[in-house]
Amino acid sequence: MNSKDLRIVYMGTPDFAVAPLKALVEEGYNIVAVVTTPDKPSGRGLKVNESAVKRYASSVGLPILQPVKLRDEEFVESFRALNADLGIVIAFRMLPEIIWAAPRLGTFNLHASLLPQYRGAAPINRAIMNGETVTGVTTFMLNPQIDEGAVLGQVKVNIEPNDNVGTLHDKLMDVGVNLVLETVEKIASGEVKPIEQGSMIVGELKSAPKIFKEDCHIDFSMRGDSIVNLVRGLSPYPAAWASLSDALSVKVFEVEFIPCDVNDEVGTIISDERNYIRVVCADGLIELKELQLSGKKRMSAQELLRGFRNITSYKLS
Repeated sequence: MNSKDLRIVYMGTPDFAVAPLKALVEEGYNIVAVVTTPDKPSGRGLKVNESAVKRYASSVGLPILQPVKLRDEEFVESFRALNADLGIVIAFRMLPEIIWAAPRLGTFNLHASLLPQYRGAAPINRAIMNGETVTGVTTFMLNPQIDEGAVLGQVKVNIEPNDNVGTLHDKLMDVGVNLVLETVEKIASGEVKPIEQGSMIVGELKSAPKIFKEDCHIDFSMRGDSIVNLVRGLSPYPAAWASLSDALSVKVFEVEFIPCDVNDEVGTIISDERNYIRVVCADGLIELKELQLSGKKRMSAQELLRGFRNITSYKLS
């Protein structure tokens, strides 16, 4: 079958899902509808906030569906009426079988890890937080188990020492676009050869659960390399943090580990009050390079020290 004749329903929400959709549209694939989350009021003025996918879909005139509940009878009927050949879902909600099984050829997902490793909601964060040096993207068919369907294609991506979530996100998005297009072509031609994930498991399986606030807390009793990976794995969002006092917290976006012998208690702040802020950890010092005090803008350590006196009288915990 000609891939451009496939009736494709695309499902996604954030920026990560925009680039593959844009590529599909620009390459002339037949996107019969886009499914995304409902608009939400946000901010002080409760301005209506549209998903990134909706904004793009609207700009190119694609039909848009925004169900509140994916099992809602009216939505299910509308979805079935699309007579889709193929579903593509990227960074969206968990789909019920009544939806992902509806397209004639099924529905595939783009996941930001090398499955079966890092199944879950936060694969980019967790890979960096765990100190991985290689990750990638995977396309796989949806089935009743979350992130466990048969793999259709994979591309590896190196994680460089200076990568954080922001830079790695962009790398994975770029290679993910090409993998999505390749997967559609293979499905249309009948050349795709799904591989069950059970046959791909080697060693310990690492998961990628959702990130909560407590996951972002910096424990300065940890080793320095672990703290660096934690900060990288949460920068720029949601950001690692620590308490500077009972009433003040600080988000940390960039750090450097200085291995050395230390005698001070972990969390002790060492600074010349002008150029650097260093914190004692288990096996050396963590230099805070970019940070943000609660209620303030993000800034360098030097900028913060211009307006924050006697920082060494505080402790980070």
